[in-house]
Amino acid sequence: MKTAQDFIVEIPVLKPSDQITKARQILRDDRFREVYVVDAKKKLLGYIDITDGLRVTATKSNVTVEGFVREAPVAHPPDAIEQVAGTIRQFHTDSVAVVDDRSHVVGGVLIADLFPVIISRNELHGPVSRFMSRKIVSATPDDDIQKVYTMIMESGFAAFPVVGKKRLAGIISRRDLISSRRVRSALAQHTHTPVGDVMTTDVVTIAPDEPISAAAELIVRHDVSILPVVDGEHLVGVVNRHDVLTALA
Repeated sequence: MKTAQDFIVEIPVLKPSDQITKARQILRDDRFREVYVVDAKKKLLGYIDITDGLRVTATKSNVTVEGFVREAPVAHPPDAIEQVAGTIRQFHTDSVAVVDDRSHVVGGVLIADLFPVIISRNELHGPVSRFMSRKIVSATPDDDIQKVYTMIMESGFAAFPVVGKKRLAGIISRRDLISSRRVRSALAQHTHTPVGDVMTTDVVTIAPDEPISAAAELIVRHDVSILPVVDGEHLVGVVNRHDVLTALA
């Protein structure tokens, strides 16, 4: 039986007194969307995520992570991977902290590593339309990046479809915002930067009547956080790893 122990990776951790800019630097790495916070003895205190890393836009800041820490998803080395996946789904994160019996962090498990194994071990039934999110929050190529920043702050979503002239034009993600120095500067100085200049245009899509298993395979193959669901030329929904885990549940 596969357990959390089989998927533990070394994860970066912060102390409550560390500056938010240090967290943001870690979160620019595509592997990590959460950073766990520990005390001096590495006992888990909580976590912050990539959205928190966007809250302070200044290049230099004395703001610490302490005020952003929230309850963290936790697993133990012997936990079955289905149990770990359930915890990730419950907290809607992309990882869990793995702790020992003293709540000391020994590593983490990332959904991107777990997901391919989970879907290969379980049968997925039903069409994409049954599990996709129909409540679409989208941007347009002409929207200012500040608007997307506000949308991410208010929703906590990882990415948004970009729709122009009623057609899917691209994807804009938290990663696009946090990785671009130009975007961070525009946010800090409130200067105009259109979404179309920053978005990803090479977008993988799926149709609503395709099986959810096909969506899972595309997510794994292209390592994307969301998969737009397109009926003809119309965007009708989005599906992500958490939606697939719901299908397993």
